[in-house]
Amino acid sequence: MKEIIIATNNKGKIEEFNDIFENKVILRTLKEVGFEGEIIENGNTFIENALIKCKTIYDIYKKPVLADDSGLCVNALEGAPGVFSARYGDEGLTDKDRYLLLLKNLEGKNDRTAAFVCALVLYKNPNQIYVIQEEFKGEITKNPRGENGFGYDPVFFLKDYDKTVAELPNEIKNKISHRAKASFIMKKIIFAL
Repeated sequence: MKEIIIATNNKGKIEEFNDIFENKVILRTLKEVGFEGEIIENGNTFIENALIKCKTIYDIYKKPVLADDSGLCVNALEGAPGVFSARYGDEGLTDKDRYLLLLKNLEGKNDRTAAFVCALVLYKNPNQIYVIQEEFKGEITKNPRGENGFGYDPVFFLKDYDKTVAELPNEIKNKISHRAKASFIMKKIIFAL
């Protein structure tokens, strides 16, 4: 079975990847490989940040690394929070604090369209780097709904389902989300290597 370091300790992301990869790839978290340092994500795009994560970890462990950088881009906020989605408002905020801040910043705005974006990078070695970027379009609700998922899922509404992402069961979310779309493409690449 292939073994890849996944450049995260985010349990929600790891569960999504394991579902999509059908547990046919061993994903080692940063904690599992003993990485306790900090990765400075100072890129201007999701792809740049995912590459930074991969290269940082590859340079230490010399093993294939999978990293994603994802976030929410809201049209009425000129693409914000964007690459700062996980740090929106302040580093000390919870997911709930962040989506409540987002709702506050959208008060009085009519355009509530948005997209989740996921850049997924597999850094096998410096000569084999695979990059996928996908998006997942929806709207921002006025009130949070649902208990599933993480991050901005309770305020990201899908018209086709008449639900927020946090109201969807994982089986559906893990087929239609930005991370799912990118991961299904990456899965074919990983399984072909």
